[in-house]
Amino acid sequence: MEQLSEPPPLVDVTRPSVARVYDLLLGGKDHYASDRAICGRLLEVAPDLPLWARENRRWLRRVVGWLAREHRIDQFLDLGAGLPTAQNLHQVAQRVHPTAKVVYVDNDPSVVAHGRALLVDNEHTAFVAADFTRPRQVLTDEAVVTGLDLHRPVALIEALALHHVPELDHARQLQAAYLDMLPSGSFVAISHACNPRDGRATARLADAVEQTLITSFPDLRFRTPDEILSLFGDLRVLAPGLVRVPDWNPSGEPAAENDAEGNFLYCAVARKP
Repeated sequence: MEQLSEPPPLVDVTRPSVARVYDLLLGGKDHYASDRAICGRLLEVAPDLPLWARENRRWLRRVVGWLAREHRIDQFLDLGAGLPTAQNLHQVAQRVHPTAKVVYVDNDPSVVAHGRALLVDNEHTAFVAADFTRPRQVLTDEAVVTGLDLHRPVALIEALALHHVPELDHARQLQAAYLDMLPSGSFVAISHACNPRDGRATARLADAVEQTLITSFPDLRFRTPDEILSLFGDLRVLAPGLVRVPDWNPSGEPAAENDAEGNFLYCAVARKP
């Protein structure tokens, strides 16, 4: 697998990055020795993690395409966007609506460098170098203010982002700030690591992965289904509800790579009335 030789400015290659580890699980090239080390330990505990990471990306493509086609959504705010990969959100949305507006938000230096380079020639897409846990900073950024029309429906995308907010009350509070700004007819799509904490196989695997990650990513928190659903506030979650990422598919088509029951990545979509 190809590896980066020179890191972008301000990137600390001695410490693993969530974005780069995820990129590595997806088969990408934007990673360093520190990322490969923690990834190796993860695969010893959960060898199916690359499959589940790919399923999360497929879910993201499905939900964006569905929102664009079936609900005519042409504005997207992607929090914790991660490193660019094949079939990025703006590419999926702009296949349906060529002028769809997409604003990516991330504060990882690796993501900032690569994200801005990717989008330099796309006039309908912007990148905000900001911490999504500071909603005021994000929502007042010029790219958001000028790039999105907050008088029309927006899709708020949070793919594997909120489980990096350690305190549940804090996660609910920052979600409330984003949900308040969404106009009527908007959608919220969340995927999140889940630990049902019921003693079954999925819970035991989630426990093991959490323990493997805790020293490198101490803010990571797997949550129960009820805790994840609480992140939607008072919004009504649409069918099929909170499910594993391969199982969310309103078109009814089977997932390309369905997986074992152990998959702890869950997702749901809600609509603001």
